[in-house]
Formats: sequence, C-alpha cells, structure tokens
Amino acid sequence: MTGLFTLLKKGSKSSLMAAIVNFVLGTLKLVAYIFTGNVAMFAEMMHSYGDAANQLFVWVGSAVSKKAPNEKFPFGYGRLVNIVCLFAVIIVAILAYETVLEGFHHVMHPTHQEQTMQQFLIAVGVLLIGVVLEGTVLYKAGQEVLEEVHKPTNGIHPLTTSYANIGRAKPATKLVFMEDTVATGGGVIALIAIVIARFTGWTQIEGIVSIIIGLAMFYVVYKVFMENAAGAIGRADEEMEVHASKVILEHPEVSDIKRLVVMKEGEDKHVEALIEVRNHEFNLRQLTEIKKEITTNLLQQPHVTDVNIEIMEDDGLDDWKSGNGSSINRNIYE
Repeated sequence: MTGLFTLLKKGSKSSLMAAIVNFVLGTLKLVAYIFTGNVAMFAEMMHSYGDAANQLFVWVGSAVSKKAPNEKFPFGYGRLVNIVCLFAVIIVAILAYETVLEGFHHVMHPTHQEQTMQQFLIAVGVLLIGVVLEGTVLYKAGQEVLEEVHKPTNGIHPLTTSYANIGRAKPATKLVFMEDTVATGGGVIALIAIVIARFTGWTQIEGIVSIIIGLAMFYVVYKVFMENAAGAIGRADEEMEVHASKVILEHPEVSDIKRLVVMKEGEDKHVEALIEVRNHEFNLRQLTEIKKEITTNLLQQPHVTDVNIEIMEDDGLDDWKSGNGSSINRNIYE
C-alpha cells in the first residue's frame, strides 16, 4: 500500500488539481441546475463531471506509467497513460452526447418559465466561480506546458505562448490544458447566455450554448482519442529524431547515421540508432567509449530515458541528410 501511495505522488499534479476543481464545480453546478432548471447550467455541469473523471483517470495513469521496468515489461509502463486516456474519453463522449441532446431538445421545445432573481443570481454566481477556478487551473496548466518546453512562464505567457507550444507538452499536461480551455470558454459563453435569456426572454440561446459546449467536448474527445491511440500503438517522435541526430553527429568520430528512431512510451522517449564511425581500426575499448559518450549526451535530452546505440564501420554512403529526417530508415528492427 505504501508503494502505491509513493507511485501516486509521481502522477501529474495538474491532472489531480483539475480533477478536484472540476468535481467541486460539477457539484455546485448540479445544485444550481436543480434550483434554476437552466439548460446551459446542465451543459456546464456535464462538462465539469466529464473533465473530473477524465483527469482523474489521467492522474492515476500518469502515476502508474512511471513504474520501473521489470522482466515482464522491459520497456516500462509508459504507454499505460495512453490506454487509460482511451477509456476516459468514452465517459466524456457519453456526457458530450447528453449535453448536445439536451441542448437540441431545449431549442426545439423552449421553456418559458421565468426565473426568479434568486435563481438568476445563483446561476450567475456559480458560473462566475467556475470561470475563476477553471481559469486558475488553465493558467497553471499553461505554466506547466511552458516549463516542459523551456519557455518563460511569467505574465500572460501561460495564456498566450502556451497555445503555440502545446504540441510539445506531455500527454497529461496537454489534456488538462485542452479541457480547461474548453471549460473556461464554455463557462464564459454559458454566463453570457444566461444573462441574455434573463433580460431578453430568448431562452433558446441556452440550448444553443449547450450544443456548442457539447460539440467542444466532442472535439476534445477526438483530439484525446487520436493522440492516445497513436501513443498506445507506438509513435515515432520525428522532431526528437532530428534533434537526436544533431547530438549524435556532434561527436567527432561519428561520420553518419545508418538508422535512427525515437519512440514515445507515454512521457518517456526511447532512442535506438545504428551509427557509422570514421576510423576502421578502433579497438573494442575505444568503440565502447564512443558509445558511452553518445549515450550520456542523449540521456541528458528532455524525457529521454533509454538509449540503444549500435556501431558499424563507414560504408561510404550518405544515409543521413543533416537537419532533415527524410532519409531515415525508421524500420530499425529489420
């Protein structure tokens, strides 16, 4: 049991924080929906509960994925976070469907029951709390995105620059950032819809907003599914391959790269390469030293946890075009 708690401490902190915040917000929105009957509030409630479930799965998955490799799983448990996320999106997809269905029903059959001022204030207050809390989580997730790509995290950068770098973030951080972007934006438009419905009597707008929020949830489902399906199968990291090649070719005794692949295992990256050396007369000790130096340099790169280097003599062919991964033979296992 102690080992389990120790492992859970290694999970994504932004995912755990987001799960707790979204569960609290979902409960507040449920109470507000019961008192107000507001459809936009229903959509926001479903969204919050969906995010809470999803991010809880991600937190547990990201923690267990850091379990040390063993004889049964020599490459570790990195892909587990991808598998867990695939199960999590099923929950979000169901909630998104219910949100769209409820919104469509409200547009086709709007209710004209007038809310009291107390009900209106409850709805506005809960949504304002939600926007503030979701915005706080979004800002924190944006900071983590920028920390992972070594960019400035001060000022408004977590809400601006982070969007340009989201593709390079860890899967768990990326998921939290995407979901809280939709959650914060959804809270804002739901708040606007409630105010418009209150002062104009156009209650269909609440249904329209519910549909918009549901569709945004479906977009997150799509992005999360595609990202983690690729991760579960095993995906090459082309950007890291180019970077790794530069690190390898910086060694003075390396003349070329015959084959190179960087595989993502959850947050971890595994590098395998077959390199060519200039001198045909190196002894075993010298070759071992070259391999050790290159391996050490690669292990210093972000998220690289495993390196396998093989060495052959220079065959006189130019297999690697510097700065361009187009000539890589990624089928390193042939």
